[in-house]
Parts: sequence; structure tokens; C-alpha cells
Amino acid sequence: MNKNFITLATATLGIYSLSSCGKQEAEKAPNILFCVADDISFPHASAYGTKWVSTPGFDRVAREGILFQRMYTCNAKSAPSRSCMITGRNSWQLEAAANHWPDFPAKFKSYPEALAQQGYYTGATGKGWGPGQALDSAGMKRDIVGKMLNGIKLKPPTSGISNVDYAANFREFLKNKPEGKPFCFWYGASEPHRGYEYASSIRAGKSISDIDSVPSFWPDNETVRTDMLDYALEIEHFDRHLVAILQALEEAGELDNTLVIVTADHGMPFPRCKGQEYEYSNHIPFAVMWRKGIANPGRISSELLSVIDLAPTFLEVAGLSPEQSGMAPITGKSFTDILYDKSDGHHRQRVLIGKERHDVGRPDDAGYPIRGIIRGDYLYLMNFETSRWPAGNPETGYLNIDGSPTKTEVIRSRRNPATAALWNLSMGKRSSEELYNIAADKDCTSNLVDMPDFLQLKQEMQTELLSLLAEQADPRMDGKGAIFDNYPYMGAERMVWNRMKEGEKIKLGFVNESDYEPGASGLPVEW
Repeated sequence: MNKNFITLATATLGIYSLSSCGKQEAEKAPNILFCVADDISFPHASAYGTKWVSTPGFDRVAREGILFQRMYTCNAKSAPSRSCMITGRNSWQLEAAANHWPDFPAKFKSYPEALAQQGYYTGATGKGWGPGQALDSAGMKRDIVGKMLNGIKLKPPTSGISNVDYAANFREFLKNKPEGKPFCFWYGASEPHRGYEYASSIRAGKSISDIDSVPSFWPDNETVRTDMLDYALEIEHFDRHLVAILQALEEAGELDNTLVIVTADHGMPFPRCKGQEYEYSNHIPFAVMWRKGIANPGRISSELLSVIDLAPTFLEVAGLSPEQSGMAPITGKSFTDILYDKSDGHHRQRVLIGKERHDVGRPDDAGYPIRGIIRGDYLYLMNFETSRWPAGNPETGYLNIDGSPTKTEVIRSRRNPATAALWNLSMGKRSSEELYNIAADKDCTSNLVDMPDFLQLKQEMQTELLSLLAEQADPRMDGKGAIFDNYPYMGAERMVWNRMKEGEKIKLGFVNESDYEPGASGLPVEW
């Protein structure tokens, strides 16, 4: 390991180190650029071999740094995933911030706030933390990922794409950065979040024949393939701004000493993906570049990582311990050993995942609590409230699945006995335990939990999961899981199911009216 690696891992800002020739010279702390797309599943980047999406920016970061094969978010919804990213804690350790649309507790500090206190110049563009409310103890709005810079606009190429010019706002940030100060910047694209302009990808020159395979839990037809290509088009918009941001860094002479991370908050906004806890939900693309810090660039890493490992990594390269930062205790583990090529292989044996309340649509806005563990080639899940509908109630439109042509196609599949299983996989009720071989079954459709050959593995993974959750003081381990359903929901729409039952007419706007048949109560039939 050379001197820079040692010093960057241990020195705080302004601390001086001895060079090999005995002179004192100031070590410049690295800049941190965190680039997070809104809703991309692994492996949807061309660096992973996906042919129907082109991501030269992501590919450059992977080529000049490290391409990671096994990064997971611990909670596959925007607000809780981003809460985990900025704090280094699993969502069940974050009180109200375990939920979507939460009131983020003032007691939890974010890594951008910690770095700002240590002299970093911080900023953000696009989508930051959220959705939800983040106020300090005095009731003032927090710059929880840095001061938002969204003033420079562009004409979006489709109606579904944001009008924020991410790259131009980053250039403005660099222009205003004080000389000599390191920066911490959050580039948070709104893409490829729903909604899409249907068939915009076809009009842009893509073809449904570009799609080499459709996940087995959706119908394989022109509508679904077009929806997938529209998703790809928005990924490419995110990536074009990444290309421009890297160029701006290079022109400013800042690229060499900038730790660049590119990822997504969770999986794609399609049925059985975003909002659930499967491979397409939690497994996300991840690439890291840092010319002055990464040893042996061009590597591919298959180490298991979680988004809770981000915050401790950023603190370490900035020379801060969790205690010094005011963020302790942190559950995640810094992965600088991988950056410096000092890991002698696969010490990260597991990651934990789970969820509580996401979007509304059940009685009293109750969530669908899950905890899970990924170890080796297997994913084990515990579903705590199996009487509830996992994607939200049918009569309110399965509101934990974003409205889309694919969602409509999956709902319609129920009417045909030959395809009804597709509806069940995305919308139907589930057993209390699930076990999948994610190497052989990335779609997570063959539940192994009751097969005799897997009973011992299931028991081992359950025991390990429950032990770790107890160590992390998960309220569900003490029978207090209901607390998550009782935290305030900060979104505009609340108690949709309750209000509909009381006779209020609510336009759901998530699925076609023709997908439902009114029941005797005046509500759609509960299937």
C-alpha cells in the first residue's frame, strides 16, 4: 500500500503527514461524488453485458475503477433506502425512517452533514433524500444530502423525464466551490422513476427485438417489452448526465482525487421488483472510480456489499471515525479494503434486507413487514403479516406497485388460467417463509423453503438472521413491530382503504378502470 492510501484512511482534514523523504506535506482529502439513479435493477448497465441499454458513463467508472457484482439495498423503496445510505444503519434501526414518506428523526445525522461540519463543501442536484420530511431539532429544514441546486433547467426529451439539468447544476457547484476545499456532492437523478412516455424508446430508435429476455414473472409481449425499453431510455438519460459530470470534473482538474460512486437506490419500478425484497428489488448496479485511491483499477469484485457500507466508507476516506463524525454507532462496514486491494477474499458473508410500511393502500395504512438475509447463493425471507396483501390491497389498486403498462398486463393475466400464476407472483398473498437459490433462480419464483433437502439451510439462515436482528435491536424481535405502522405518514394521500370503505370516491390513477369489476359494495371486487 502506498503512502496516499495509508494517509487518506487515517488523517483528518488539515492533518499533516510525513513523506518518505521526511518533509511535511499536507494531504488533500478526496472529493466524494455520489451518483444515484432512481430505480435500476442489476444488471441493467452495459458494463454487465445488458445489450438493450447503453451506459458509457457507468462503463467508464467501472473500467477505470471497480465493477461490483453484488451490491444490495437493504430496503427497496426510495426514502428508506436513502436513509440507510446516508446513515450507515439498517432501516429497522432508524425508527420512523424505516418507512416510506417518513418524518426523518432529527437524532440521526447524515454523512453529508458530518462532512460539512469537517470542512467539506457540500451540494446536491435532482432528487435528494426522500420522499418525506427532514427537520432538525429546532424544526428547520435540513440540508440532509447537501444544499439542493436545481435552478438550471433543460427541455426534457420526453414528458416523463425531469427538466432539471443535473450536469449544468453540478458545473455551477464546481464554479462556486471555495479554492482548496474538498467537496461532497450528491447527483440524484429522478430517472428511471415512473412515469414514462409510452413507446418513447421506440420513437428514439429502439426495437422490442433488442430485449434478450423478459423476467419470467411477467407476460412476454410487445407491451411489456416496450415498457422495458422506455425504462432503458431513462437509464440512458441518467448516464448522459454522468458522462457530462465526469467531463466537468476532468476539466476542473478534480477527477483524479474524486471518489466517484454510481448506483441506484433500489430495483426497477415494475411488479415484483421495486417495493418487494427479491433479486430484482434489492440487487442494484454499483461501480466505483478513484484514480488516486483505487489500487489495480479495472477489477471486478464479487464481494457482498450493502448500501449501509457507503457512509462508513465516505467517513474513512475523509479521515473521520463514526465517533468523530457524530454518527456512531454505524452498522455498515467500510469497503476501503476492496478499494485498496487489501481484501484477501470474501470476508463479507451476508447482507440483511427488509421492509416496513411503503405506500398506502391497506387498512390503516399498515405495511408489509419482511426481514431477510442473503448468504452465498441463497436468499431467505420471513414475512411477518401474511394475512395482508404484499403489494397493497386489490381494491385500492396494489399501490405498492407503480402504475405501468406492465402492471396492467400482469393484472390482466389473472383472467386467463394459463397465466394466472403471474398475477399471484406479483400480487398474491405469500407464505411466512421463502428461500431461493438466487444464482440459479434470479427471478425468485421457485420457493425451496419446504423442500427436505433445504430444511437445514433454512434453519441455519433463520437462526443467523434472528440473531443479527436481535443484536441490532430490531423492535420486531421484541414483539414491538407495530411501532412501524404507527409512525406518521408524511405523504399527501393517507388512509385510502379506510376512506374508500367509508364511501369516499377516490381516483386511484394507478391501473385501468377496465381492470376491475365493481362489487356489490360499490368497490372493486376483492380477489
